[in-house]
Amino acid sequence: MVDFLVHKKGDYVGVATTDLKKGIIAQGWTVDKDLNYEIEVLEDIPLGHKIALRDIKGGEKVIEYGETIGVATKDIKMGEHVHIHNIKSLKWG
Repeated sequence: MVDFLVHKKGDYVGVATTDLKKGIIAQGWTVDKDLNYEIEVLEDIPLGHKIALRDIKGGEKVIEYGETIGVATKDIKMGEHVHIHNIKSLKWG
């Protein structure tokens, strides 16, 4: 079962395809390349929200779809929920 999808190889985040519960080992798959992931979920992540695939430093750009989608407003650990509480969109300021 795939718990999250990654749009492109090199993305920093994946999108939850189910509600992810803290403590599980989530299974992921990259859409553009046949790559598999296993990541421990560090906090609950709702369906459709993002999971960090790697540690992201505060101030670092966040990559999804192979594009910059925002900037981390604080350090984000691999397996944490990535959403408006810890990234700022570059498009919407």
